[in-house]
Amino acid sequence: MSDTTFSSAPQTRLSRADGSAVRVLVVDDESTLTELLRMALKYEGWDVRTAANGQQALSTAREFEPDAIVLDIMLPDLDGLQVLHRLRSGGDDVPVLFLTAKDSLDDRLAGLTAGGDDYVTKPFSLEEVVARLRGLIRRSTLLQATGDGPVITVGDLSLNEESHEVSRAGTDIELTATEFELLRYLMRNPKRVLSKAQILDRVWSYDFGGKASVVEIYISYLRKKIDAGRQPMIHTIRGVGYVLKPAVA
Repeated sequence: MSDTTFSSAPQTRLSRADGSAVRVLVVDDESTLTELLRMALKYEGWDVRTAANGQQALSTAREFEPDAIVLDIMLPDLDGLQVLHRLRSGGDDVPVLFLTAKDSLDDRLAGLTAGGDDYVTKPFSLEEVVARLRGLIRRSTLLQATGDGPVITVGDLSLNEESHEVSRAGTDIELTATEFELLRYLMRNPKRVLSKAQILDRVWSYDFGGKASVVEIYISYLRKKIDAGRQPMIHTIRGVGYVLKPAVA
């Protein structure tokens, strides 16, 4: 890691809706690394558990019910992608931050395509991991929503910022934390064309290496869940970006 210090004062502490500590599961077979991450995250006031392999990660996740998972891709039994697949198959939408030593864009995007929410590439700073996790947790159901009201409606599409419930024409739609945040951003800007750069900045809160393909991937995910078998609401404006607007009757 490029920086292993974490002595500066923490930001405003995050907590669960009931006031209890945020729960984070760290999964990596390098014991030194997991211990450093555990110490850094406990410094944030979070409740931290660790696992050294994929099977242990799955059993701990079931018991611990974490609010976020830091998951190494390279594990000695099940790899991180297999662990994530089993979590998602079991209906667990916990935000996942991948750790990877791989540099190629294809490898990094593979984790996101599998249902991960973010990644950091080794070597990394502990501060970066904490910042990414804070971003994922803020986009989860832990925090109360702000704004004029909890429910946003565009056409027959409805999104509740407090309960994180989404429905279209009365049919419930299950979204991951990142999909929810992307849809919320689109719905808060109906009929407004948003560029990929704007979406990267707002939804991921950082420039994803300048790779707009992650936006394309998540727009595709949303279309499959929001528009499948219905009149489309999410539209591509070629060369400009994306826009969400009520479906044409």
